[in-house]
Amino acid sequence: MADLSQIKEHAEVIGADGVHVGTVDGIEGNRIKLTKKDSGQGSHEGHHHYIDGGLVATVNDDTVRLSANGDVALMFEQEEDGKS
Repeated sequence: MADLSQIKEHAEVIGADGVHVGTVDGIEGNRIKLTKKDSGQGSHEGHHHYIDGGLVATVNDDTVRLSANGDVALMFEQEEDGKS
């Protein structure tokens, strides 16, 4: 796992395949908090989602690359209350 303290606010989160997953709003514990604008549609709209820090492969400047492809990483997103 990469050092989460290197992750900057507003960094782009991308999957291993280069697909945009979200934008960093902050770090909470061992999770990346994504901005609300990247929260999805329907019941997933308008609130924060989180990516587990264990999925982070590398952190380079303003980009966080995950170890999973974008579509797979989205399946592991968590809601604000910790549910998937």
